[in-house]
Amino acid sequence: MADVMIKADGLTKHFGPLAAVQDVSFEIARGQVVAFLGPNGAGKSTAMRLLTGFIAPTHGRAEIAGIDVATRRLEAVAKIGYLPENGPLYADMTPLALLRFFGGARGLEPERLARRIAKLTKLCDLTGVMEKPIAKLSKGYRQRVGMAQALLHEPEVLILDEPTVGLDPNQIREVRGLIRELGKTNTILLSTHILQEVEAVADRVIFIHEGRIAFDGTISEFRKDSASLDERFRQLTAA
Repeated sequence: MADVMIKADGLTKHFGPLAAVQDVSFEIARGQVVAFLGPNGAGKSTAMRLLTGFIAPTHGRAEIAGIDVATRRLEAVAKIGYLPENGPLYADMTPLALLRFFGGARGLEPERLARRIAKLTKLCDLTGVMEKPIAKLSKGYRQRVGMAQALLHEPEVLILDEPTVGLDPNQIREVRGLIRELGKTNTILLSTHILQEVEAVADRVIFIHEGRIAFDGTISEFRKDSASLDERFRQLTAA
């Protein structure tokens, strides 16, 4: 595959006797939005942590933009914007203070940081809350702050773990709209177990079940002969 931005090659992770991820391999090209779909406990979050270098694999390797995550971790993570599920934010900070803090930690020059904050304030629709404590923001706005933090350094790859979990329908629609907008310029791997999410934002599905890939293809291929995505989900997870 030309211009591969995310590559998993035989990724395996054991936690004691438990094999959370087993021999997971795939490639994602520049500009694709891929849904990492599967039931709760299937291994999605573990696989994402392996891709971001948050944890080390038992076997296999991960690459981001051709950079080995294990041997050149700092170079690899500089290419990644990572939004973990229920990602921690400093509740006493304002979004503005948080973005300035992370921008400084990433070594962004003051002028570039100011430009990025101004752009992300509009892109993530944070204009009215930039000076409010994060603790007082709704979960939807906190997700937007987390997204802005992940985008701050202009990463080429976005890895988003359950970005709409716990949101109300209006907040879900807003976050999905943001993901669609980001998908125009970024490579995105989006973990979810929500089938509507797949149809709303993705052009490819990687389905993981019990730590292994059970399907990899387009949404139309995923449907196969099933009347609905729900039915296909049940087929792939049947004992």
